[in-house]
Amino acid sequence: MADQIKLNRTSLPLPYQLQVKRKGSGVRTWFVVSKLGNSQIEELGKQAIMLRSGVQAHDLRVVESEILNPSAILRRERAIVVNLEHIKAIITANEVLVPNPKDPFMGSFVCDLEFKLSDFGATMVSNKAMEQSPSNTPPDASDMSPKSPAEWSNRGNSKPLPFEFRALEICLESVCRSLESETSTLEEEAYPALDELSAKTSTHNLKHVRVIKGRLVALSGRVQKVRDEFEHLLDDDLDMAQMYLTDKLASLQSEGLEVELENDANAFKSGNDSDEDMSSKKSSIDVSDLKPNVEELEMLLGAYFVQIEGILNKLSTLREYIHNTEDYINIVLDDKQNQLLRMGIIITTGALMLNLGVVTSGFLSINIHIPLFDSGTFAPWFGAAGGIIACSIALFSIFILLFKWLKLLV
Repeated sequence: MADQIKLNRTSLPLPYQLQVKRKGSGVRTWFVVSKLGNSQIEELGKQAIMLRSGVQAHDLRVVESEILNPSAILRRERAIVVNLEHIKAIITANEVLVPNPKDPFMGSFVCDLEFKLSDFGATMVSNKAMEQSPSNTPPDASDMSPKSPAEWSNRGNSKPLPFEFRALEICLESVCRSLESETSTLEEEAYPALDELSAKTSTHNLKHVRVIKGRLVALSGRVQKVRDEFEHLLDDDLDMAQMYLTDKLASLQSEGLEVELENDANAFKSGNDSDEDMSSKKSSIDVSDLKPNVEELEMLLGAYFVQIEGILNKLSTLREYIHNTEDYINIVLDDKQNQLLRMGIIITTGALMLNLGVVTSGFLSINIHIPLFDSGTFAPWFGAAGGIIACSIALFSIFILLFKWLKLLV
C-alpha cells in the first residue's frame, strides 16, 4: 500500500505539483514594468511585494482578489494602489506591478502599459542625452503620435510627467476606454429596442427593455463609483500630494535616508508594519514638509474626470429616454384600458336592453287571454315584436347619449 501511495504521488504531472506549491506559498504571477521601460513577468510572493512596494497586506488582498471590489485609488508612503474596475496595479516611483497579467480582461491594459512605458523610458534616455549634449534637433516622427489629454496639456511644459503619473494615466485611460466602450454598446442596443417597444408593445419587447435597464443601472453605479473616487482626489490636495512618489524619493536621496529605508524594510520583514514605522520614524519626509505643486496631477485627474462625466451624462440621457418610453407605454396601456371599459359599458347596456325586450315578450306570451289572441292574422304579432325591438333600440340610444353627457364615454 505504501508503495502504491508513493507511486501515485510521483505519477502526478510536474506543472500540477508546482501549481499546488505556489498556491500554498502565496506566490503569484506579476507583470513588472520598470521606469526605463523594461518589462518582465516575475513570480513573487506577498512578502516580496510588500518589501518591494511598501504596501500592506490588505492592499494586496484588494489587488489580488478576483472579486470586483469597489473602485479606489489608495495612497501609500511609497506606492499608489490602483483598483478601478478590472484595472489593478501597484505603482511605485520606479516600477509598476500588475497581478494576473494573463487575465483576458487585463490583456489590452498590459499591452498599453508595456508599449507606452517603453516609450516613456526611451524619452527619458533621449532627454538625458540631450542634456549631456544640447543641440537644436528637429522633433522625431514619434512626437506626432496621438496623445492623451494630459500629454496635450503638458506640451508647453518642458518638464515631463513623473513616472508614477504616467503609469496612473495609462490606468485611467484604460478604465475610461473600457467604460466608454460598454456605454456605446449599451446605447447601440438600447435605443432600437426602446423604439421597437414604442411601436409595438409586446411581452418580448418588455423583457428585452427590462434586461437593458438592469444593465444600465449596474453600469451607472460603476461609473458613479469611479467618478466619486476622482472627485474625492480632486477635492483633497493632501491626498494628491501623497501621490508625488518621485519627489518623495528624491527628497529621501537628498537627505541620505536610503540606509534607514533599508533598515525599515528589514524590520518589516521581521513582522513590523513598514508604512507605520516609516511614518513614525521619518517625519522629515512627511508630505506637509514636501509641499509639492499638485497642478500636474490636478490637470491629469481633471481631464479624465471630464471624460467620466461625459460617460455619466450619456447614461443619464439613456435613463431619461427609458423613463420617457415607460411613461409613453403607460399612457398607451391606460388608453387601451379605457377603451376596454367603454366597450364593457356599451355591451352591458345592450345586454340590459335586450333583456328588457325578452321580458316584454315573455309577458305577452303568458297564458292569459287578451284581445290580441282573437285576431285571425299575424300582423298584430309582427307589430308587437317590431315595437319591442324599436323600444329596445331607442332605450339603448338614450342610455348611450346619457353616458356621453355624463362623460363616461368619450
